[in-house]
Amino acid sequence: MELTIRKVNSGKDLEEIFRIRETVFVHEQNVDPDLEYDDFEDTSEHFMAITDGQAVGTARWRHTPNGIKLERFAVLSPYRGMGVGSALVAAVLDALPTRSNVYLHSQLRATSLYSRFGFVEEGDMFEEAGIDHYKMVLRS
Repeated sequence: MELTIRKVNSGKDLEEIFRIRETVFVHEQNVDPDLEYDDFEDTSEHFMAITDGQAVGTARWRHTPNGIKLERFAVLSPYRGMGVGSALVAAVLDALPTRSNVYLHSQLRATSLYSRFGFVEEGDMFEEAGIDHYKMVLRS
């Protein structure tokens, strides 16, 4: 499987990203669509994972008052466990303007993925969009 991660910002690429997020978050995890799509779509840096010409995963990062937040990591079900998530994390980290004050909100089942890249849990578990999460910060 040849995997490519590329930064995207418009047109059909964004439509593909939204399709992946809708499949994973809205349909599989029952996240309210009003919570999934937000006012930061236009100001975020979006990434898409592509294999065999098909978009199979996505992620984004954005500036916040608390630092750089990585978010919206999603991989289509048939492609999980194949390194797509790891490739997305690596590509997003490589694209950041700095590695200072980088954080994310990790679903419980994904904390081990982010830990491999130097993220550590900070604070108590909390609920976001009906799913348990931990805040994780990058320790570089």
